[in-house]
Amino acid sequence: MGNSDRFFDRYFMEIHMSEYYWCHGTYCHTHQTLDRVRGSKGSKVLRTKKIKINNNGYPSGFYQYFCSQHCYNEFANEHAERIVALAPRHEPLETPIEDPTKNEYGWTSIKKKGVDNNED
Repeated sequence: MGNSDRFFDRYFMEIHMSEYYWCHGTYCHTHQTLDRVRGSKGSKVLRTKKIKINNNGYPSGFYQYFCSQHCYNEFANEHAERIVALAPRHEPLETPIEDPTKNEYGWTSIKKKGVDNNED
């Protein structure tokens, strides 16, 4: 087992044994809000926020790792190229639809086509 394997195992155990994740926002620790202020008088710091892990499914998605949409956006903007490299898209995706129709008020209605799984 190499050093990187030991580091990963330790990191994995620390994350899953705790009841909290630290916000992964790139600049979370620099946002000047009172709930980030920690320390004793004379040695105050702005600290990254904690996110409580809830096993009931909430928070979910990116809110499980970021304290706010602002922190998520900072992280995504900084790491966009590496994020896209995880699942690159070389062709567009398409969803089959019925022909668009207008109602009496002039609104256009777009309906997805149903998927027929009965292949005989």
